[in-house]
Amino acid sequence: MTDAVLAASKASITKGSKSFRSASRLFDPAVREDAWLLYAWCRACDDEIDGQDHGFGHEELSVEEQKRRLARLYDMTRRAMTGEPMSDPTFAAFQRVAIRHRLPERWAMDMIDGFAMDVEHRDYRTLDDVMAYCWHVAGVVGVMMARVMGVTDAAVLRRAQDLGLAFQLTNISRDVIEDAQGGRVYLPADWLIEAGLEPTAQAVADPAHRAVVHQVTQRLLAVAEPYYDSARDGLRGLPFRSSMAIAAARGVYREIGRKVRRGGPGIWRSRVSVGRFMKLWLFARGALIALWTQVLDRSKPPPPRPALWTRV
Repeated sequence: MTDAVLAASKASITKGSKSFRSASRLFDPAVREDAWLLYAWCRACDDEIDGQDHGFGHEELSVEEQKRRLARLYDMTRRAMTGEPMSDPTFAAFQRVAIRHRLPERWAMDMIDGFAMDVEHRDYRTLDDVMAYCWHVAGVVGVMMARVMGVTDAAVLRRAQDLGLAFQLTNISRDVIEDAQGGRVYLPADWLIEAGLEPTAQAVADPAHRAVVHQVTQRLLAVAEPYYDSARDGLRGLPFRSSMAIAAARGVYREIGRKVRRGGPGIWRSRVSVGRFMKLWLFARGALIALWTQVLDRSKPPPPRPALWTRV
C-alpha cells in the first residue's frame, strides 16, 4: 500500500531542496524518511507565509492574510502534536515524526515564531538580533533533526543548533539582494550604518551599493565559520550514516558561503549554488570527515564548545 504522506514529503524535498535531498540519501532508511517528513512541514510553513511554492513564485499577501495563515500554523501544529487525526498531509507528516521522536512543542512553536518575525517585519539592529532570528528559522530545525537521528545528549544537540545557525547565516548572505528586493533586511543594522549605508531594504537592494553590501556580507560569513567548526565536533555524536549525511550538507553550505565571499559584488547576478561535480567531491569529503570523527576523534574527549551564541 502506498504511503501517501511519505510520498508527498519525498516530493516536497525533491522539489524544494536538491542539496538536502541528495544528502538525505546517506541516511539509513528510517532516518531518511523521518527527515523528509520534518522537511515537508518546515517547507510548507515557510511557503504558507511567503505565498510561495517550495520557495518559488510569490503571491502578494496582505499583512492580515499573513497573520491569519500564521494563526492557522500555530493551531494546526499544536493539534498535530496532541495526536488529533490530520487530513492535511503536511501536518500528518509532522505529527508522525513529532510523536515518534517526542519533539517538544516549544521547538515547533519557536520555528513558527520565526515566521511571525517576518510577518511583523522585525528590525535586526544587532548581531544578537540576527542570531535570534537564525535560531527560530534554522537552529531549532537542526535540533529537531538531531532528535530524529536519535540524539538526546544536550552537548550534541547544541552542536546541531550551531550547524543550523551557520546554514542560516549563509542563506542570509546568499539571498541578501533578493530579500531586500522583497522588503526584508537580515544584515545587522548597526553593521550597515558602520559601513556608511542606511539599513533599509531600498538601500541594500540598490545596485550602486553592491560593494558595501558585499563587505558587510563577508563579515557575516566570517561569523558563520566558528559555528561550522563547532558542528564538525558534533558529528561523533551521531550514528555513522547520519554523520555522513550531515557532513555532506555542511560541506555544500559552507562552499556556498565561500563562493559568495570570493565572488565579489557581482556574485548576486544569479543565485549562488554548488555544481554537481563539486557537490560529489564535497559528499566524498564529508564521508571522510565523518569516518575520521567516528573512528579517530572518538578516542579523545571532544573539545569544549567555544563561547558562541546559543539557545539550547
